[in-house]
Amino acid sequence: MTQRRHKHNLKCPGYRDQRAKRFHGFAVARYLALICLFSLVSRSPCLAADDPPVQLTQAKDEFRVSIGSQLVARYVYHDDSIPRPYLCDVCTLDGTQVTRNHPPREGEDLTDHPTYHPGIWMAFGDLGGGDFWRNKASVRQVEILDRARHGSQPTGFMVRNRYVTDDGPVCDEVCRIEFVPNESGYFVLWTSRFTPSGESVVFGDQEEMGLGVRLATNLIVKRGGHVLNSHGDRDEAGAWGKQADWCDYSGTVGGRRLGVLMMPHPDNFRESWFHVRDYGLLLANPFGRNAFTGEAKSRVVVRREKPLTLKFGVYVHATSADGEAFDCSKIYSEYLKRTATP
Repeated sequence: MTQRRHKHNLKCPGYRDQRAKRFHGFAVARYLALICLFSLVSRSPCLAADDPPVQLTQAKDEFRVSIGSQLVARYVYHDDSIPRPYLCDVCTLDGTQVTRNHPPREGEDLTDHPTYHPGIWMAFGDLGGGDFWRNKASVRQVEILDRARHGSQPTGFMVRNRYVTDDGPVCDEVCRIEFVPNESGYFVLWTSRFTPSGESVVFGDQEEMGLGVRLATNLIVKRGGHVLNSHGDRDEAGAWGKQADWCDYSGTVGGRRLGVLMMPHPDNFRESWFHVRDYGLLLANPFGRNAFTGEAKSRVVVRREKPLTLKFGVYVHATSADGEAFDCSKIYSEYLKRTATP
């Protein structure tokens, strides 16, 4: 178990000095995050002229994302039962859901971890001593920074999140999420940049660290689905704990093959291991060296003057089961092309 730090005693000598230092840390973190924002804004994905438009509608506590006329996802940034943002009700371009119902439905879904696995989410079991995966610490959206765009066309949104434990903030995250359609599906391009609230913050070593997806129950291996990674390893028995360029989780519904392809970007500080389960979990994790291999524990220290950027691509796809096979390597190559630095 991660050791939790003691709460500050409001009456202890020196507390005002600690508060002053923390306030200064917030100001510096905000300044650095603004610099990061301008960097993130300058890197838009390539869009084809005939791609259907992305539409964003803001509702209470969420963004609703449509591609063309189809609602494909909801980004929930405030939820009384889940203290971190997430995407849920993620669908293909024709409206078939690929993530588990949120909340899970009795008799229809596997109902384990209803508040840990809402759809697509980023969370960390050990960040700055806090457990954000199991909702023992919170990720609060501080502000909406901008709509992500390619020229005049919206592609997504950018927000600033703050990771907070009982002892106070540990880091800020500038998060940019974009939706980029193509002929067989669409990309969810996820870029997060982390700036410590103090001088530094430490990412620990657990299985539950990174960007996760919980697949719809009718797509999971236990219901006839399959997992495949870039080395040809299959299902939990073959793909769990393996580093790979990509990992696909898919199943057949109504005569079509559909699913989710997870692609950690090669610009990340380390290749990701995949925490994948036959019950429907798919997670890309660059932190869990000991958790997956038994080697020395990873301890990734991020300093305020050098924020950490993590980039992932998620591709939501649907193809005819009796037609051309879905080509994961082709989509991965397209992902790298679309996210190449100008």
